Amino acid sequence: MKKQTKSLTVLLCRAGVTAALYAGLTIAFGSLAYGPLQIRPAEALCVLPLFFPETIFGLFVGCAMANLLSGYGAIDIVLGSIATLVAAVCTYGIGCLFKQNVASALLGGLPPVLVNAIVIPFVIILATPGEGMGSYWVWFAQMLLTQSVWVYVLGMPLYFGIRRIKGKTVYFT
Repeated sequence: MKKQTKSLTVLLCRAGVTAALYAGLTIAFGSLAYGPLQIRPAEALCVLPLFFPETIFGLFVGCAMANLLSGYGAIDIVLGSIATLVAAVCTYGIGCLFKQNVASALLGGLPPVLVNAIVIPFVIILATPGEGMGSYWVWFAQMLLTQSVWVYVLGMPLYFGIRRIKGKTVYFT
């Protein structure tokens, strides 16, 4: 019974730390973290579900907390956070299929890149009066580019760092 309680504690702490890191890293960049060209290094954390399923919820909560300050209102809080949740679940699924190898790393980065590139332009269009669908593809391309930078340029070193130390001197359950 005690081991199960400890494991639950570890899982909850890992989810909470993930949420806090995501929200803190995003909020630290202020208005640069929101919109079609996002400076959001916290997106590197989207590789975590490849290793830890509990980080799915942490990413979702962290994104919701960060989006409270986005300026796009409830639409971004709800749709942006759901996009992160869907992407994290898909990333976890890829991690289950490919078991922490190079294919897992490369394919696991695709859901956060593609889901955000598809959804966030709609969020901007819905939340910004006077914006039409004509801007969608420009914003899609910008989101695809910025998400790729954060998920692959920052997320892959994180992925390979965790992979290297997992099961060694650092405690992971």
